[in-house]
Amino acid sequence: MAKRRKDQDVNVFLGSDSSLEGLLTFTGEARLDGAFKGQIKGTGRLWIGPTAKIEANVEAAQVIISGELIGDINATDRIELTVPGKLKGNISAPLVVMDEGVNFEGHCSMASGEVLEEAKKVTLLAAGK
Repeated sequence: MAKRRKDQDVNVFLGSDSSLEGLLTFTGEARLDGAFKGQIKGTGRLWIGPTAKIEANVEAAQVIISGELIGDINATDRIELTVPGKLKGNISAPLVVMDEGVNFEGHCSMASGEVLEEAKKVTLLAAGK
């Protein structure tokens, strides 16, 4: 059996019969299957499992949602919503992936400030200015 790289190990796990309130900070990978209310800040991947009920604003590199989340998400890499995921909140990431059948209510922004500035430059060059 191949050994997983250390940065892929789950550093935080909240089981389906657990609940927690407050500020959750993590590096690496975190998986939430229970109830959480508060704020989540991480530099790695956050998995929100199918039994999770989360009320939090989230900052992470990657966020994968299969459960329920109420709150805004700011991801530096990507956001994925998979069935039976439900999300009520605004999302911002360079890449957003949604499966057919997920429930999303909010606004989506897929361009960072740097990307918008580059797009303006390309438009100006294409216009011959």
